[in-house]
Amino acid sequence: MRIILFLLIFISTLNFAQDKTPVKRDPYLQAPSPAQPKQVRPEDKVKIIHADEIKKDPEKYDGNQYFTGHVQIEHQGSILTADEVVLYNEENFVKAIGNTRLQNTDGSVITAGEMEYDANTQKGVARKNVVLTDPKQTIKTDILYYDRLANQAYFNTGGTISDGQNVTYAKVGTYFLNTRVVDLTGNVKIETPQYIIDGPNIKQNQNTKIADFNGPTTITSKTNPRNRIYTERGTYKMDSKEAYLTKNSRIFYNEKILTGDDMYYNQISGFGKATGNVTLDDPKERRYIKGGYGEIFEKKDSAMMTKNPYAVKVMEKDSIYFAAEKIISYQRPDSLDIKVKKSYLRAFKKARIYKSNAQGRADSIAFNETDGIMHMYTSPILWSGEKQVTGDKVEAYFNTKTEDIDSLKVIGNAFAISKVDSLNLKDEFNQVKGKFMTVYYEKNDIKEARVVGNAQSIVYVDDTDQETKKPERIGITLSTCGIIGALFEERALQIISCSIGANSDTYPMSKIEPARRKFPDFNWNTKDRIRKWQDILVDSPNNEEIQYTADSELFDKAQKAIDDEKAKEEAKKPKRTRK
Repeated sequence: MRIILFLLIFISTLNFAQDKTPVKRDPYLQAPSPAQPKQVRPEDKVKIIHADEIKKDPEKYDGNQYFTGHVQIEHQGSILTADEVVLYNEENFVKAIGNTRLQNTDGSVITAGEMEYDANTQKGVARKNVVLTDPKQTIKTDILYYDRLANQAYFNTGGTISDGQNVTYAKVGTYFLNTRVVDLTGNVKIETPQYIIDGPNIKQNQNTKIADFNGPTTITSKTNPRNRIYTERGTYKMDSKEAYLTKNSRIFYNEKILTGDDMYYNQISGFGKATGNVTLDDPKERRYIKGGYGEIFEKKDSAMMTKNPYAVKVMEKDSIYFAAEKIISYQRPDSLDIKVKKSYLRAFKKARIYKSNAQGRADSIAFNETDGIMHMYTSPILWSGEKQVTGDKVEAYFNTKTEDIDSLKVIGNAFAISKVDSLNLKDEFNQVKGKFMTVYYEKNDIKEARVVGNAQSIVYVDDTDQETKKPERIGITLSTCGIIGALFEERALQIISCSIGANSDTYPMSKIEPARRKFPDFNWNTKDRIRKWQDILVDSPNNEEIQYTADSELFDKAQKAIDDEKAKEEAKKPKRTRK
């Protein structure tokens, strides 16, 4: 592409006398001072190889001598042909008019309607349908300025650059011949077979096929214009279709948006990654994921986020928040209709979830966003109000229309606990447990539970005093059944059914010792309880453990009376004395 360096470097000494009328130059070629023309060495003058005629007309070219008819001149191996050539020998300046063509020794060619060149400053101008071609590309513009000393060519009236595959359009372009870098500004557009690149300033390296972006730039897919890249500073490898983005960047793919401080994306493989303040937004699912590092896999329609990630499922009434060491989102075709895609979210290791009426923890959480089904694996614990549910596995079912939890299924070692009275700190908890449990919600609160398999319950029983109309504690009911149906009320747990091997006994508070008021695996957890969505951002909020007060006054009083009675009876017995 050294053609521009040699453009019209063909001035040589002529032995034809000319008048000294100053040449009318392009403003770009104005002489720096009115000093005398620079003396040019004879070997730097051009050679006239051929011309049909030599003419001089006072009415034409300010009376300067000119050549016509198949004019051909040469300078250091470069050949210029034109219909007419005017030589200003005193100023070492030349004008070529009509079908001008410059053939350079490196094989590059410039054609134009006319050309000017100042051999003293080694600057030139080509005008009117300028076409520069070399073995790798073609540049087209109306006016091309070039500077041999600076090794630069420049246009500012709009131009195109084509390499056989890609076509570049720009208002202004500067070509650095040594480095083969084109600096383009003003509504730059690069069109490739697959993509269109738009931006205010793009630098292309013709050797490496690498483009650098400065300012708001987009790379848009032709087949799917929604898939695109936006950046305000970045680098793009034209051959491998790899983008490196470093400022205010976004990757749009499959109706999702990935942002981050530093980003990479391969348009061929569909793999992308981002670091620092990463966000993956899915407007269709109304869900976004944030973290310190993220990866996307466009062809698999999946993504992964790490470094303190959390996800927010935005809902009109009540959003859901997820957090874990790693969060994965993906889409898969519906097994019943492959045209329908279902969205899934998975949180691995120390997973947490927050919803205003349900908060939970587990080693991992899998959420089917489309169907509204959430699975909690390995030591799951779910809180709802002052109620807690644990088990080997918990499944939560959401109503996708109302966005509320409809029910829970607890599989293996199911255990539900509810505080008898949330307004006090008495150590009183209703409990129901068994192998399997189904929990039903009503108005965003746990309302009913059905326990199957080795079902057991511990329930505090109250009655209303007829005189004071206030609740009065009757005692505690211990039940064992094959199946238990329990109804959670505001301050009570009512056993509404107990079938298959039912055994139920109610003990007054004076007759049941504190140890029997809780199951051996009782695990009410206040330290790890998530009470606001920000609590999911840490492994555990590490709340101060709530200290509850045991109410065993009646039992202790009754036990003391029994002990005292035993002591009296023991005192009445005759004492043996050894003789």
